[in-house]
Amino acid sequence: MKFGDKTRIAIIAIALALTLGIITGVVYSVRGGMFAAFATLAMVLSYKYPRLALWSFLIYLPFGGTLTYYLGAHPLLHLVKDFFYFPALVGLVRQPSFRRQIRQDIRPRLKLLKIPLLLVLVVSFGTLLFVNGWQEIQSSGTDNPLLIGLVGLKVLLGYIPLVVCGPYLIRDRKDLEFFLRLHILIIIICCSLCLLQYGLLAAQFCPGSEGLMGLANDRASLDARCFVGGALLYNPSRDLIRLPGTFVSPWQWAWFLISASFLAYMGYMSDSDKRWRMGGLVAIAYIFTAVVLSGQRLAMALVPLIIFTLAFLTKRHKFWLFVEMGIGGFVSLLLLANLIDLRDPIRSFINRWSASPPHDFVVDQMIWSVEKQGDIWGAGLGRATNAARFLGDTSLVETYYAKLIYEVGVLGFLAFFVFLSVLVWVTFKVYRSLHHPTLKNVGLCLWLYLVLISYNTFYYPLDVDPVAVYYWFLAGVLLQLPQMPQEKRARQQLSSPSKAIAPPPPILE
Repeated sequence: MKFGDKTRIAIIAIALALTLGIITGVVYSVRGGMFAAFATLAMVLSYKYPRLALWSFLIYLPFGGTLTYYLGAHPLLHLVKDFFYFPALVGLVRQPSFRRQIRQDIRPRLKLLKIPLLLVLVVSFGTLLFVNGWQEIQSSGTDNPLLIGLVGLKVLLGYIPLVVCGPYLIRDRKDLEFFLRLHILIIIICCSLCLLQYGLLAAQFCPGSEGLMGLANDRASLDARCFVGGALLYNPSRDLIRLPGTFVSPWQWAWFLISASFLAYMGYMSDSDKRWRMGGLVAIAYIFTAVVLSGQRLAMALVPLIIFTLAFLTKRHKFWLFVEMGIGGFVSLLLLANLIDLRDPIRSFINRWSASPPHDFVVDQMIWSVEKQGDIWGAGLGRATNAARFLGDTSLVETYYAKLIYEVGVLGFLAFFVFLSVLVWVTFKVYRSLHHPTLKNVGLCLWLYLVLISYNTFYYPLDVDPVAVYYWFLAGVLLQLPQMPQEKRARQQLSSPSKAIAPPPPILE
């Protein structure tokens, strides 16, 4: 595209954004006008420049919770990231080069997913039509079943197209390294902000939760918000600390740290530049520190296990594994020892586990969902989706598959579970087909992440940021690995016969 064309598009986008912003500002409010102008500008430019929009989408994702509450915490602000994603998706679909790439590179590997995905679509739209539609007919003015269903549909299926966006954005090893380096920086920045948040609370610059009344005294609350992120709990006198980092809630922050452990390790293990490999190791140390300080018990259990498992499976020289892990652990402990008593988080983890064992909680949630689902179609899409609570009556179901059973019934749960299982199987076959050593290790890390999220029964990470994005996007990146130039060369070297060594020429006397 010529420079003049880009300038003309930018001028049109700005003019349209200002026009809609002024109209909305006059009719509703100044803040509403500013939001309308930004949304219009973001959507127009995202549609025209989908690649830039997808990078913006990934960069904005970890900071969205912080920006949302700085700008006023209106429910629409939670949709800002979608102003980058959905127009970019429409713009991609209209590009012949994108459709050609998908046909050639990704479509052959996605054949097995067609029938499971079709079943998920049939069940989802059937529930929306027959359950939410019938509820809409019978509803009062305070409930909006169809809107709730549309939000539930968007949360359940809206980010699945990222499976084909991943190969478009990460085309080769250079793009892969840029993606991992970008996330190493994001991880370090987010964890640094979390450490600063903890320091402000510990120094009493932020009041925390101790002076709050009622449930806010022992649960995460927006009234205790400090510096970045959203709802937090900080009541050290009762051994209750749950920090949200840069996200809306502590649970989202915990799953960001879990996802970040995979991304940081992949950067540390695969980067061609030694400085960025050290940056990955620094990011891992920051993750360990943030996990302990923010009181994330699930992350405290999973992150060390994830890092050690990935290192054990991908490192050839086990001696250097223990040396590097020892250095990383020492740096983390050194940071933590100057901030807290290390016995406190361990004691809190043990006490919480004893008081409420996770397996008992998961079983109780499943039993409750089976009893409350209503009929074979479930209670309706979105009826257990947190994002839809502003539109009507919703229930809080805190484990993912129990939530699916409650919303779309046993048939919907089985259809989605089969869909995820087939995706895991397809990506496993792709990982096994890789020959380049570094890309094969990256493929293993990505596949283990998909396995962890697919069969996790605790909380609902596939419903919320950032896992709802990372899961589908990283699945697409894994599907693209066989098409990277280094992998193609490695495959050709293995498949071509070795050249015979020519005998030395005779020595003439």
